[in-house]
Amino acid sequence: MRYPTPLLTLIRALSRLPGIGPKSAQRLAFHLFNRPTEEVLALARALEEAKTGLARCPRCAHVMATDEAACAVCTDPARDTALLCVVEQPADVLAIERSGEYAGRYHVLHGALSPMHGVGPDELTIALLLERLDGVTEVVLATSTTVEGEATALFLAQRLRTLGVRVTRIAYGLPVGGDLEYADEVTLGRAMTHRRDL
Repeated sequence: MRYPTPLLTLIRALSRLPGIGPKSAQRLAFHLFNRPTEEVLALARALEEAKTGLARCPRCAHVMATDEAACAVCTDPARDTALLCVVEQPADVLAIERSGEYAGRYHVLHGALSPMHGVGPDELTIALLLERLDGVTEVVLATSTTVEGEATALFLAQRLRTLGVRVTRIAYGLPVGGDLEYADEVTLGRAMTHRRDL
């Protein structure tokens, strides 16, 4: 059976979103079809407003409203300006903020180095990062533990050390409430390697 063209177009558009495969896209498309018109139009308006009303912060590349000069973190006077945490995506900033354990500033790379996918240093915000190190005494590398995230951290560590900046990496370990028997070998090994005094 062939779907109507507008439905196929919607399924294709939804399947381009990260984490949405063809089956999920189809399920979402039918869900939207069955929702009231005003609800679907409100979603369309929200998408349009997000695209036109959001921009990258000129200081740290985090998300900000287009009518602001800089993001909320960069304009917060209570933040430690000597401490800079480098993350891959804006969502990583929110995750670290939820911990309540960090009071410095951020820098968002908008990806990780991946030569296989054509992502080199010029495709990330590394040049902007290197421009904003005046007064920074420590850079915390909080990239993911994927191959790409590790490569990005190593690349940045080499570049930053030549500039005389202290470079640290977030610790690896076990999740709170997790059982040792269910931890994979790599996570458990890193937890042992990066242990600290109590």
